[in-house]
Amino acid sequence: MKKRNSSGKYIAGLILLIVLCIFGAFITTKGITKKKIGRASNIELGLDLAGGVSITYEVDGKNVSDSDMKDTVYKLQKRVEGYSTEAEVYQEGKDRINIEIPGVTDANKILDELGKPGTLSFAVQKQVKVKKNGKTTTQTTLDTVLTGQNVKKAKAVTNQNQTTGKKEYLVALEFDAKGTKAFAKATKANIGKPIYIIYDNQVISAPNVQEAITKGECTIDGMESYEAAENLASSIRIGSLPVKLNELRSNVVSAKLGVNAIQTTVKAGVIGFVLVCLIMIAFYAVPGVIACVALAIYMLMMLLALNGFNATLTLPGLAGIILGIGMAVDANVIIYARIQEEIGAGKSTGAAIKSGFGKAASAIIDGNVTTLIAVLVLWFKGSGTVKGFAQTLGMSVLISMFTALVISRFLVYAAYHFGLRDKKWYGKPRTIKTRDFVRTGKKYVAVAGVIILIGLAALPMNRSKIGSILNYDLEFSGGTASTITFKDDQKVNDSLEKQVVKAYEKVSKSTSVQSQKVKANNQMVVKSVELNLSQRKQIENTLKKDYKVKSVTTENISSTISNEMQRDAFISVVISAICMLIYIAIRFKDVKFGSSAIIALINDVLVVFAAYSVGRLSVGGTFIACMLTIIGYSINSTIVIFDRIRENLKLQTIRTRDDIKALVNQSISSTLVRTINTSLTTFVMVLALFICGVSSLREFALALMVGVIGGAFSSVFLTGPLWYMMKTRIGSDVIKENQAASQAQPEKITANPNRKKKKKKKRK
Repeated sequence: MKKRNSSGKYIAGLILLIVLCIFGAFITTKGITKKKIGRASNIELGLDLAGGVSITYEVDGKNVSDSDMKDTVYKLQKRVEGYSTEAEVYQEGKDRINIEIPGVTDANKILDELGKPGTLSFAVQKQVKVKKNGKTTTQTTLDTVLTGQNVKKAKAVTNQNQTTGKKEYLVALEFDAKGTKAFAKATKANIGKPIYIIYDNQVISAPNVQEAITKGECTIDGMESYEAAENLASSIRIGSLPVKLNELRSNVVSAKLGVNAIQTTVKAGVIGFVLVCLIMIAFYAVPGVIACVALAIYMLMMLLALNGFNATLTLPGLAGIILGIGMAVDANVIIYARIQEEIGAGKSTGAAIKSGFGKAASAIIDGNVTTLIAVLVLWFKGSGTVKGFAQTLGMSVLISMFTALVISRFLVYAAYHFGLRDKKWYGKPRTIKTRDFVRTGKKYVAVAGVIILIGLAALPMNRSKIGSILNYDLEFSGGTASTITFKDDQKVNDSLEKQVVKAYEKVSKSTSVQSQKVKANNQMVVKSVELNLSQRKQIENTLKKDYKVKSVTTENISSTISNEMQRDAFISVVISAICMLIYIAIRFKDVKFGSSAIIALINDVLVVFAAYSVGRLSVGGTFIACMLTIIGYSINSTIVIFDRIRENLKLQTIRTRDDIKALVNQSISSTLVRTINTSLTTFVMVLALFICGVSSLREFALALMVGVIGGAFSSVFLTGPLWYMMKTRIGSDVIKENQAASQAQPEKITANPNRKKKKKKKRK
C-alpha cells in the first residue's frame, strides 16, 4: 500500500511538471491574450541588441561650465533609468546631450512622459505692499527659498499607516547643505502653511508644513496613487538639473551591435547547450540526462522571468544569463559528483542519493547566497550596465537554485523509485588520489604573479603605442558620432550598414564601432573611437564616393559610461567584496575563509585585466560585465572547496600543521572533478559565443574564457593553500593549543620500569 501511494506521488509530480513545462513553452512561443503576453519575442532588448528612441537636447545658454554639463548628464542618467536600467546618456559636442532609451518606439510619447527639463523652485507666500494710484495695498506673492539644484534626491515610496493599516504614497526628498539650511528656516516660519513647488512657472504641488524640517529630509504625503507620487518625484528630479535644455531632435534607431547580434547569440546558446548536455550525460549517465532536463527548465523559467519582471536584456544581461547557466550546471555537478563519491565509498544507491543531495546543499546555498549578496549591492548601488547585469544575474541564481535543489532532486528520486537503482546508471565512481596542492600552490602563485606583472608592465607600453594605458572603448573614453544622410534613391538596408561599419573600422583601426539606422529618415548614426581631422575627411570622401552619401555631420561625444557610473561600479564591487567576506566569515566561523576568498577574487580580476592589457581588448561596457561575471563565477567555485574543508574539520582531529595540510589536500582532491567539470561546461558555453558571436561579442567571450580558466586554477591552487597558510601562521588556535600541551607535559627519558635495579656496592 505504501509503495502504491509513493508511486502515485511520483506519477502525479511528473504529470504536473510536464503540464507546467508545456504551458510555459506555450507562453514563451505563442503568448497569452491578444497582446501575446509572455512571448519570448516580447522581451525588451537593449539598444545594443534591438534599438530604441534617441533624443538630443541642446543647452539653453552659452556660459555653461563643464561641471554643470557632467552633472546634468549624470542626473539625466538617473532619471531615464525609470524607463530602462540600460538607458544611456552622453554629451555630444559642447552643448548637446543625447539620451538613448531601449525597448521603445514612440519618441513623442517618451518626450511627453520625460517632460521638458526646466527650472524648479520651492517658494512660500510673502506679503508685500504695492502703491497704485496713490493708494497702498497689500498683496500676496511667492518668494523663492531654494531651487532644484539644492535637491539631492527625490523618489516615490510606499508606506503603511500604522493606525489604519492602509497604504500611503509619498515622495521622499533630501536636500544638500545649503538647501537644508534654507528649508529649515522656511518651514519654521510657515508651520500650517503651504510650501509651493514650482516647475517651469507652474505650481505642481503645495503641501502644508506640519513641522519644522531641520535635518534636510522630508516626505510629501497625500498622493492618490504611486503613479502620482512618481510623477511628482520625476518632475522634481528633472527640474533639479543645473542647466535648462531644449529638445533638438528625436529619432527611432536600430540596434548598436547590428542585426545579427541576437541570431548569433541564440545560435551560440543552442550549440553550447547541446555540448554541455553531451558532457553531462557522458560523465553522470542518468543524472546527466536529468541535469539536461533541469537546465532546459531553467532556460524556460528564465525567459518567463525576463518577461514577468520587464527586464531589459542587453549584452551584459546575456553575461548574467551565461553565468546563470554555468551555475545551474555547477549545482548539478556538485550533487552528482557527490553521489558518485558516496557510491565509491561503499554506500547503496539510495543512501548515496540521499547523502549526495544532503551534503551538497550547503555548498550550493552558500555559493549562491554570496553571489546574491553581490547582486543586491550592485542593484542598489550600481547604475546603467551594472544594474542590468545584477537584475539578470539575480534571477539566474534564484532559478538555478530552484532547478537544482527541487526539480533535479525530484527527478533523481523518481528515476530511482521506478527502477533505475543499479549503480552503473549513476556514472562510474572515480578513485580519488590525494595530491599535494598546498605545495603546488606556491608554484601557481609564482606563475599568476608573473602574468599579473606582465599585464601591469604592458600599461606604459600601451600608452606609448595607442595613447592610453588600455584600449578604451568609446563607452569609456568617448569618441566620434557621425550622422550620415544618404541620397533619396539609396536604401539603407542591413548590407549597407555592414559595409559602412567596415569602412569605419578600417579608418579608425578599431573594432569598437557602433551603428544605428534612423528608421524615420534615410540616415545612419555611426559611433567610433575619436577620429582626427584627416580620418574624418578620409571616411567622408569614401562614403560620398562609394555609398551615395549626401552629407556627413560629425561631432565628438562623451563616454556613455560616465565617471560617476564608473565610480558607482567600483564602489559596488568593493562593498560586495566586503559583504561577501563578512558572510563567509560568519557562515564558516572563520574570517580566514573570507580573506582567502577575497584574495583569490583579486587574483582572478588581475589575471583577466592582464588579458585586456596585453591583448589590447576593447575596454567598455562589456569590460564591467566581464569583471562582474568572473567575480560571481569564481566565488562559487571557492565556496565548494571551503565547504568540503569545513566538513572534514568536523570529522578529523587536527593536532599539527601536517594534519591541516593533509586535510586541505584531501578536500581539494575530493572536489577536483567537480571543479574541472564545471569549468569545462562553462568554458564550452563561452567558447560557442566566441566562435559564433559578432566581433564585439568575441572579445568579451575571449576575456571570459581567460577568467573561467584562471578562476578554476585559483580555486584549486590558491584558496586552499592560502587558508592553510593563514590557519597555521596567523593566530592558529590549533597550533597554540598543541604547543601549550607540549610545554605542560615535556617528554622525559625514563628507565624501563620492568627492569630490575642493580644494587650499589658500598665502599669500604
